[in-house]
Amino acid sequence: MSTATSSRQGGEWLQSWDPENDQTWDKALAWRTLTITTFTLTMCFVAWYLPSAVIPKLNALGYSFSKTELYWMSAMPGLAAGLLRIVWMVLPPILGTRKMVALTTLLLVFPILGWGVRVQSPSAPYWELMVLAFLAGIGGGAFSGFMPSTSYFFPRRMQGTALGLQAGIGNLGVSLVQLLTPWLIGFSMIGFLGGSQAMKVAGKPNTQVWYQNAAFIWIPLILIGAAWAWFALKSVPVKANVRQQFDIFGNQDTWWMTLIYIMTFGTFSGLAAQFGLLMGNLYGSGNADIVSGSGAAAKILVEGYSVPDPVKFVFLGPLVGALARMLFSPLTDRMGGAIWTLISGLGLIASIVYTIPALTPDTSSAAALQGDFTRFLWGMLAIFLFSGIGNASTFKQMPMIFEKRQAGGVIGWTAAIAAFGPFFFALGIGIMGATLFYWVGVVWAVMCVAITWMRYARKGAPKPG
Repeated sequence: MSTATSSRQGGEWLQSWDPENDQTWDKALAWRTLTITTFTLTMCFVAWYLPSAVIPKLNALGYSFSKTELYWMSAMPGLAAGLLRIVWMVLPPILGTRKMVALTTLLLVFPILGWGVRVQSPSAPYWELMVLAFLAGIGGGAFSGFMPSTSYFFPRRMQGTALGLQAGIGNLGVSLVQLLTPWLIGFSMIGFLGGSQAMKVAGKPNTQVWYQNAAFIWIPLILIGAAWAWFALKSVPVKANVRQQFDIFGNQDTWWMTLIYIMTFGTFSGLAAQFGLLMGNLYGSGNADIVSGSGAAAKILVEGYSVPDPVKFVFLGPLVGALARMLFSPLTDRMGGAIWTLISGLGLIASIVYTIPALTPDTSSAAALQGDFTRFLWGMLAIFLFSGIGNASTFKQMPMIFEKRQAGGVIGWTAAIAAFGPFFFALGIGIMGATLFYWVGVVWAVMCVAITWMRYARKGAPKPG
């Protein structure tokens, strides 16, 4: 892989590009690229996590899926993203930044449009919604192309900040879709695109909503992003075929960093997709010990307990994780990434252990149940915080650990594997139960802390970064 002068001609391809040379580096072009790719990556995360805002409400809109079916549906975008990231990780040298970003952004229209159409009438077969959930994974797959592509434009000393800003702001797409959905569905601002639906809400039978708004509102922004990318971006002539890019697998640090990034981004993406369902099943209408019946007929069995509405809380976790990734990225450039990865791992161990007791709510009284919910919420937010810190620090480590020719590929690969987080979280919680699955998370984090200390963070480490 080389960024030397390219023989390819035309306005799209830069003829020579060396961000390590301050005298020739075009700083304005680099930051313009970061701005555009960050905006479009935010739209990618919106598309990826739109199902997580829609799926918990499908039965209230008239569908009749089981808990297992809903867990599998919510897992599908994560499965798709992990598979598609393996594809997208090899695209930057082949397509170039301009074509890859513009065309990928345009593809987001299909799942967004599909969900907007199918929430309007509870008649879609299960397989069709599973296909739409899979297509939403395009937004997650894009990450493994966008991030390495952006890294080509910045010197190594700034890549922690640049990639942290891009990923952190992009991650905000998760919070945007989860925060805005409850507001967007409440009025007929674009009612000409479809009529209202009657949604079953406890105490408010047949509440009128326009759930298609939660999808259709993003389509103009996606189209703007695709056009902006097509007309304003350039491409760095990085030469590498698929076989050359896959030589990263002969480097042991590729595998160590993959395990560590599963701990950080795998946790972030998995919990972001499952937060609402988990909260509802533990502390809301999904827990038969708390609520009996459904819809207007629901009855709260624990007297004095206020059932939380997940939509009021689920955006907070991804928001905390995304802000942590942005705010700690400059610190990783100053102090190195390894020390912050170590802090991330230790923080995850502590916060997961703190949260575990709240995964078995005490329904003996309203006070006990409310106390458990408070512990659950703060514990989850702490997990998001430390996973966000680790997301920033690992992306600083990789350009420092690997030679320039390999760093982009490793970023793409680790991101691809960690994107399976929503799939494995849904699968693990569904099969093991939340408590056992969280203990598995503790063991994984302990392993990653040991790897980070021995390989990267201790004095005299083989690969300090």
